[in-house]
Amino acid sequence: MTDLHNEQAEGIVTEAEQADLIELMARLPHALGATEVTGVFKKAAGDFVVDEVLGFNCTGQGEHVWVQVQKTMLTTLDVARRITEVTGVPLKRISYSGLKDKQGVCSQWFSIHDKSLSESSIQDLDSDNLKILAVSRNSRKLRRGSHGANHFRLRLTGLRSKCGTDSSHELLLSSRLQSIASRGVPNYFGEQRFGFDNIENAFAYFDTSAERSEQNRTPRASRTQRSMWLSAARSALFNAVLAERVQHGNWDSLLDGDVMNLDGTGSVFLADSEDPALPERLSGMDIHPTGPLWGKGALRSLGGTRALEQACCLRWPTLCRGLERAGLEQQRRSLRLPVKRLHYRFFDGDQLELSFELPAGCFATAVLHELLDYSQA
Repeated sequence: MTDLHNEQAEGIVTEAEQADLIELMARLPHALGATEVTGVFKKAAGDFVVDEVLGFNCTGQGEHVWVQVQKTMLTTLDVARRITEVTGVPLKRISYSGLKDKQGVCSQWFSIHDKSLSESSIQDLDSDNLKILAVSRNSRKLRRGSHGANHFRLRLTGLRSKCGTDSSHELLLSSRLQSIASRGVPNYFGEQRFGFDNIENAFAYFDTSAERSEQNRTPRASRTQRSMWLSAARSALFNAVLAERVQHGNWDSLLDGDVMNLDGTGSVFLADSEDPALPERLSGMDIHPTGPLWGKGALRSLGGTRALEQACCLRWPTLCRGLERAGLEQQRRSLRLPVKRLHYRFFDGDQLELSFELPAGCFATAVLHELLDYSQA
């Protein structure tokens, strides 16, 4: 465990500590330099379409009913509650792999643990904003984070070059898209992870200062709220480390003491600086440098990388200490996000459609962050 024994380690949160992190999350650096084009995202639900890719098939037999749905302007939890209402199966017996955005058209799988449930009864879920795409059975439930990837189809409107002719945005965006396809993007956690004051609430939740008055304390958190705040804190610290490496131009380079991730897997290993194959594997997108998902235990990185990660994260000791006390273990996440199957087309003068595939747990907004300066309608 990292040494956090100082005034802030005892739970005293300073306004500067909190404000500094919130400001950083709002101004994360770009690997390709400042964006040169502005645009509008999510003007309509159809501007954001995501399809969950399982990466495996159901067995067709078993006591778990699996249903694939397409939801429009509904949260994943909205759908889970709808399943409970229609089937009578308790919410705790309904599982899903990941949370999908409300603002868009999203397909994803749910599993329902009830061997007596008929597949035909699932059809009653069908409504204007919830469509049944497939129903099957499986011997196991759907576990969190178990799907392989997400396929995105996005539409951006109102594209304008910050300086230049009306059509120059196409050249500027095309150049960036080609770089993104070959190089990937920084694997930032998206802004939706920090919505609804999650960072502020995480600081308040972790603040054990005796000086904090009872009326200003965060109310007792539900399990869902606590999970959101822990995730926000952990994600913000990861983004801070990644931002530091982006700022220094080494987010996709091999540093002394780096821990590497094997592409497409959760496997990580300590890089051997004397292994002559590593630079080629790195440039070939077979492996990626990683950053810390903070928790208790020692950082897996060594040398210069460990020093960098400690220096970044210990700027916010309240969050580090809080995550450790919450029982989370040190983990790693790739700093680089490969953007696969990238296709795009411009139309109507100021609009862009693009599609791509990302690993589970990664954010389409990380791609947009590198591409342009966008606002949400």
